[in-house]
Amino acid sequence: MSTMLITSHPAPVREAIGRHRDALDADPVAYLEENGTRLTEASRAAAASYLGMHPAHVALTDSTTMGVGLIYTGLKVGPGQEVLTTDEDYYVTHESLRHLTDATGATERRISLFDDISEATDGGIVQRIVDAIRPETRLLALTWVHSSTGLKIPVGSIAVALQEINAGRDEQDHVLFGLDAVHGFGVETDSFFDLGVDFLMAGCHKWLFGPRGTGIAAISERGLGAVRPIVPTFDDARVFSRWYAGEDYALSNNGRTLTPGGFKDFEHRWALAEAFALHEEIGRARVAERTHTLAGDLKDALAGIRGVSVVTPRQPGLSAGIVCFDVEGLEPEEVVSRLRSRSVVASVAPYPSAHVRLTPSIRNSEAEIEAAARAVRSII
Repeated sequence: MSTMLITSHPAPVREAIGRHRDALDADPVAYLEENGTRLTEASRAAAASYLGMHPAHVALTDSTTMGVGLIYTGLKVGPGQEVLTTDEDYYVTHESLRHLTDATGATERRISLFDDISEATDGGIVQRIVDAIRPETRLLALTWVHSSTGLKIPVGSIAVALQEINAGRDEQDHVLFGLDAVHGFGVETDSFFDLGVDFLMAGCHKWLFGPRGTGIAAISERGLGAVRPIVPTFDDARVFSRWYAGEDYALSNNGRTLTPGGFKDFEHRWALAEAFALHEEIGRARVAERTHTLAGDLKDALAGIRGVSVVTPRQPGLSAGIVCFDVEGLEPEEVVSRLRSRSVVASVAPYPSAHVRLTPSIRNSEAEIEAAARAVRSII
């Protein structure tokens, strides 16, 4: 139950990787020159279709970390402006915002979304964010599903609240909304526009069951105007061709200009389209329902074990596939070690307040949920 870390390649993805790898090994230059652009754009188009947006608004990355770093460190802010995030956000968000503020003179501020996660509510989370917005706030940087606790925040409701705030501001002062979406992406059914964010960054080698080392960054029209490229691209041919001709190549941003250039694990990037196709074939609603059902069954089973405290909210609206818990009298690392000795793959949240994590997904069965609960019961 380790989908939140890294996944096995399902058969269609594995076969596509092998097909591209073999062709590259046979004649790497010809295969790259004849197919590279077409296959890259097929992966971009598949990601865009999944999110319900135009491919020009999708950048291809290697991971959530790369996407968050590219977007946040490339944000156009300066002295007198601030970026707002939360105590509950992950190292990658905090570190990227530190790089941004060090380089620009903007400031960073953090708030807590709740006092006690057991009492967290949609309305309470939204209100805390609204109350924290200041005139100088330029970016709100949040995480859809917290890998520390499994809490899923009400992104759509937050976006609506920001729209109301932005309605009274000049466009250059709008609060932009950035989202580390990796633990909702591939689980939930929301499109980019359902979420209402400006930036959505996610790795594809977790819940989407995509190739290892792939990710995306999706950007709104407003977001494209507010961020600058960090790494030179080769995906937008106009940039290189204008440079080559000695012409001005300061073009307006799009997903291609924001895609880092250089040689990649092409066979993995090109197999990304198969991962999206597999999810679409199964059905996104079915994926979401199945994931939530299994996670709910696991939470119920763990809650019935004496000495186990489930940290993740029980309500489906406040959680997704991550299930975090504590075992009385045992450190999280010891729980993980004991579970792995019983063939249950758990992990520890890499946060100051560490918890044990199990993350059931559509590759799991009801019998495996029961087996995981039995394993937890056996170590106490």
